[in-house]
Parts: sequence; C-alpha cells; structure tokens
Amino acid sequence: QVQLVESGGGLVQAGGSLRLSCAASGRTLSTYSMSWFYQAPGKEREFVAASSWSGATTYADFVKGRFTVSRDNAKNTVYLQMNKLKPEDTAVYYCAARRVVVADTPDEVDYWGQGTRVAVSS
Repeated sequence: QVQLVESGGGLVQAGGSLRLSCAASGRTLSTYSMSWFYQAPGKEREFVAASSWSGATTYADFVKGRFTVSRDNAKNTVYLQMNKLKPEDTAVYYCAARRVVVADTPDEVDYWGQGTRVAVSS
C-alpha cells in the first residue's frame, strides 16, 4: 500500500510559478512510476506529466516547456515545477503511482493522492 500526500498548491497570478510536492509513505517509490493529473471543474481528470521508475519523463502537450516533473527517491518525493502558469491551468492536481509502468490515463493508476488545488488568476 502506498499513501500519497500532495502539497504546494495555492493562488497565483498568470505568469507565476508554483512547485507541487508529493510525499509517499508505505513503500519506496524507486519501483513506481509517478504521474501528475489535473481535474478542472466539471471536466475529466487528465494526464499532465510523469516520471518513470528509471527517471524518464513525459509531458502532455499543453505543459511542455512550462512544467517539469522530477523525483527524489531518497526522500520518497515527487515534484511538479509549474512555470508560466495560465488561468486554464486552474484545477485540482493529483499525484498518482503505478507499479513500474507509467500511468497516463486515470484507470491505469494504482494509488492516488487527495489532490492539491491550484488557482491562477488573470
């Protein structure tokens, strides 16, 4: 069992930055691929970015060049650095874990965090 706790959300102006953190407990993350999803009000949960267990990264097109996912296995923590934020980035951001293989759709996820809210004002 893996427990995931996100932090770092908040209110920021357009063009600003936030760094989200996802702290894991229960298992070491070294054999898990970690993903970030977001869910805007009234919309489906969507893939944002992922870091595979080997450290390879992948991004949704709409965040390429703005967001960076990273991990610190020694701290059992995954990060999402979000730069050049836009009002359309406003959503609840969820950390997710899947054993070995990257999850880029919600139904592939093994474990979810509770989410952290990001609001970007124009």
